[in-house]
Amino acid sequence: MPTELYKKSGELNKEIQANDDNNIIPRSHIDDEYANQLYREPQILLTTCRDPSSRLTQFMKELTLLIPNCVRINRGAYVIKELSKMCIEKNFTDMIILHEHRGQPDGMIVSHFPLGPTIYFGLENCVLRHDLKEKLDTVSQAYPHLVINNISTPLGERVTNILKNLFPVPKQESKRVVTLHNNSDTLSVRNHTYQKQDYKTIDLNEVGPRFELKPYQISLGTIDQKEATKEWVLRPYMNTATKRKAL
Repeated sequence: MPTELYKKSGELNKEIQANDDNNIIPRSHIDDEYANQLYREPQILLTTCRDPSSRLTQFMKELTLLIPNCVRINRGAYVIKELSKMCIEKNFTDMIILHEHRGQPDGMIVSHFPLGPTIYFGLENCVLRHDLKEKLDTVSQAYPHLVINNISTPLGERVTNILKNLFPVPKQESKRVVTLHNNSDTLSVRNHTYQKQDYKTIDLNEVGPRFELKPYQISLGTIDQKEATKEWVLRPYMNTATKRKAL
């Protein structure tokens, strides 16, 4: 080794060790909780609040058609700590809890296991397949492709990263598409199938359900950790709220 480089060899070795594939790109201070998702398919535990109405129960059933690998359980007398323990013991990757107000679905919580994060959504404009009078085609059970549109901020990427990891990797020939479109900090969720008629024409068929998600809080822990740090909270009543764009 040249003499002029001998004194710097220790520092250079440290830089070489730090410049691996995971660290060469500067990242946020938050560890990536989804780093291992490439090696396992998501398994989702889906439940509701206590004493759900028939409409919320129907929405839960239709959500299993939208998100693959969902296991639906009745809430019964389970408390949050028992549900979290079940997720860890049964190797679920995420838990989704649906809420309602006067028979209308109005909230959704998505908690990732075993280390978080947990995101809270307001739920709006929920239209179920059950609401439509005309008979719809059966929903394809193929893993869907995801179309994520109009996301332009790091927070928007964080929110969509949590949602996209609910879905397993689809096959290339899959004819099913789930769309997450951001409009004024509200994510419109749509479920379509498509068929190619010829090389110029594609028939797009919405199979439902459809709803809007408005995120209002992200915490770094799981849902049972009340002391978990809040990564982000929506503050709509500040003077600058109308000027800020979250997603």
